[in-house]
Amino acid sequence: MGRLVPAVTRALDILELFLDGDGVLSAPDIVRRLQLPRTTVHELVTTLAARKYIVPVTGQPGRYRLGVRPYQLGARYAEYLDLAAEGQQVARTVAETCDETVHVAILEDTDVIYIAKVDSTHAVRMVSAAGRRLPAHCTSVGKMLLASLPERELAARLPDDAGLAAMTPNSITDPAALREALAEIRARGVAVESRESNPDVSCVAAPVRDRTGQVVAALSISVPMIRWSDDRLAELEQLAAKGADDLSERLGHRRVS
Repeated sequence: MGRLVPAVTRALDILELFLDGDGVLSAPDIVRRLQLPRTTVHELVTTLAARKYIVPVTGQPGRYRLGVRPYQLGARYAEYLDLAAEGQQVARTVAETCDETVHVAILEDTDVIYIAKVDSTHAVRMVSAAGRRLPAHCTSVGKMLLASLPERELAARLPDDAGLAAMTPNSITDPAALREALAEIRARGVAVESRESNPDVSCVAAPVRDRTGQVVAALSISVPMIRWSDDRLAELEQLAAKGADDLSERLGHRRVS
């Protein structure tokens, strides 16, 4: 990595300040928060305003908000985003950490479609493939995605009289029981599947969000029962959540702390 240019770093620090609060700042605000000299801040603010990265706020003299240029850059970045490609990269990182199979999946009607997958290096591992389709209610990724739907959309996809096929004896086949499970998933923020799609495998999944905050995918970690334990579950939940957050960040999502 080469040497950082101080002036560029400071300009970027100023722009990133606008991500917090109400997105409106004055030069004194910037001086106070970044502990920079007033002359330096004045020069940088003047330059950023001249290039349309920030613009004066109408009716609030001396105060600025982000201009159109950051939006244009963000829109161009979004044009080149590829959920599958980004998901594959994040899945690889997660898999290297836990050495288990990692999937990224999307929801289509009442099924999930796996769009990215990285295998465990263990001899005993889950057998699956990108492009495979499974009933959403039988998988951790699917339940995570169903739990993220608005109630009206969920009811349309899975009415109370919906027939839920079983993949294993542990699969949920009762719509009322599924709704109860989805409510718990919403409360916890992660989904767990215990041998519901494969009698020898359990999974944990977390939601992936786009720049608008909408859940667009889910990331899961699949573990054969010979390596599954209650003690390990908490670790896997945290790792799945971190991986999903990392992928969400790549898609432009910014968490509000």
